[in-house]
Amino acid sequence: MYDLVKSTGISNSPIIIALLIILAYFLIAVIIDLFLNKVIKRLVSKTKTKFDDYFVSSIRLPVFISIFLTGIIISFDVIKLPKTDISLYKSIINTLLVLFWGIAAFRIIKNFVDKGINKIFEFAGLQRDIIPLLVVIIRIVVILASIMTILAVWKIDITPFLASAGIVSIIIALAAKDTFANLFGGISLFLDKPFKIGDYIELDDKDRGEVVFIGARSTRIKTRDDILITIPNSIIANSKIVNESAPVRNFRVRVPVSISYDSDIDRVEQILIDLAKQNENVLPDPVPRVRFRAFGDSSLNLELLCWAHEPAIRGLTIHELNKAIYKKFKDEGIQIPFNQLDVHFKNKP
Repeated sequence: MYDLVKSTGISNSPIIIALLIILAYFLIAVIIDLFLNKVIKRLVSKTKTKFDDYFVSSIRLPVFISIFLTGIIISFDVIKLPKTDISLYKSIINTLLVLFWGIAAFRIIKNFVDKGINKIFEFAGLQRDIIPLLVVIIRIVVILASIMTILAVWKIDITPFLASAGIVSIIIALAAKDTFANLFGGISLFLDKPFKIGDYIELDDKDRGEVVFIGARSTRIKTRDDILITIPNSIIANSKIVNESAPVRNFRVRVPVSISYDSDIDRVEQILIDLAKQNENVLPDPVPRVRFRAFGDSSLNLELLCWAHEPAIRGLTIHELNKAIYKKFKDEGIQIPFNQLDVHFKNKP
């Protein structure tokens, strides 16, 4: 650029040539900015995602500043300033470039987290309280990277800083190992997706309830007693999880029934199926059915199988079916065996 301006013969003054170089780079920056705004931005506006629109808008200013400041750096060589001054001015300009691009990088990544990660969390059924934490982590990473780059621009040895940062990282990791374990547990839950908000789960055959919150550190389930249980994600990630709402929300209800040996088993089977069909909580499809399970010591053991709308009404459905079965058996004269103890007294001789 310097040889091109000098060959025009406009002036032999270094200051005039430097100003022309700065003006030329300014015009180049304006042209590229117009190209980004009028052409590239129009092309990306036709895509389905809005991230590329925000990306183009975010880099316009850093690109413009970078081109313009590049012209200023080249003009320093034309003016022939002392090397110490040129080195100082270049360091200042490179520092400004790092700041502009650092701000642009943070905005681009933050937009991706807010829009892209937000949709992923929504699709997975996860609470979005981890997003502010991700934004804070990104801000810290960008700031640290910018500081390291600026130190390198000013030719400051960053080895002591890296060593100190490593020691501090080890101390923080040891102090917050439980927090990190829960955070990684939440990440594993996000990747595996064993459940989502609204599902009924059971953990290790003990805690059962509806998932109401999935956070970065813990998960909360609400039991049928309306008790809220908060469980660290590290525990859930290492537990056996029974998801009663997957792959479908329909929940199978099992009602064991015992009848005497002299009962009409076909009649009993039809009664149980009719009672299940009459219950509002029972789905018509799959159809209810009865299975003869075993010959008991004093009874025939059957089991009524039907499907409820959702796991939350399992207890209510069993309650209503048991009541209806008891009343119907009583009306039909069907005996329900129960343990009896006969005591005989003998007269001593």
